[in-house]
Amino acid sequence: MTDPTTESRTVDLGFARVDVDRALRTGDPEVVYGSGKTPTQVVEILRTLHGRHPERAVLATRLASEAVDLVRAELPDALVDEVARAVTLGPLPVGRGLVAVISAGTSDAPVAAEAALSIAVHGAKVLRIDDVGVAGLHRLLEARDTFAAADCLVVVAGMEGALPSVVGGLTGVPLVAVPTSVGYGASFGGLAALLAMLNSCAPGVSVVNIDNGYGAGVFAARVARGAHPLPAHPPEEV
Repeated sequence: MTDPTTESRTVDLGFARVDVDRALRTGDPEVVYGSGKTPTQVVEILRTLHGRHPERAVLATRLASEAVDLVRAELPDALVDEVARAVTLGPLPVGRGLVAVISAGTSDAPVAAEAALSIAVHGAKVLRIDDVGVAGLHRLLEARDTFAAADCLVVVAGMEGALPSVVGGLTGVPLVAVPTSVGYGASFGGLAALLAMLNSCAPGVSVVNIDNGYGAGVFAARVARGAHPLPAHPPEEV
């Protein structure tokens, strides 16, 4: 016999069992990972999640151009972020706390944009600081006072992946590093940057997988939200 409680926590679309209960368990609704899904599947999952959470944005990442086109046609209220290759459907939550997304170069922009959008969807304010890689260190130093005031940092870099170590040596703000697949052959599709970040001599640097702007964004948003908790409701008079 099927447990009715379990049925209420998921919606079976045939090709996917959508977790509509995740927001109650974790504070954040399920997100659609678009890679490998057909455009129709992306639209149906977004529509299902939005139907359960109309009061806040749901997110789909890593979308092919065909999926973006169908989302625009079928879900006209959706907002498309072309750089991040992602869409949101529904209103963004009011941001609590601040996350600074620091990227090394213009080539890292898609991953930085995915991180920034994920942060906003998951309830924190976002500040972008772009093109401040270690090849021009003065640019990073000029921005130090700005990012040192954030609750959490997301630092995105390819090539040799040195930027998170430098940032981690300039501030004690919690930091999550994102290696990107940007670089010449010996970068091995981001593996060199990943290993450099994992071996950082700067304390307090955590690392996500190659090009995982989404994972870094969720982590950073939760840190920022935790630094600015909602006020407790006063007890009701009886």
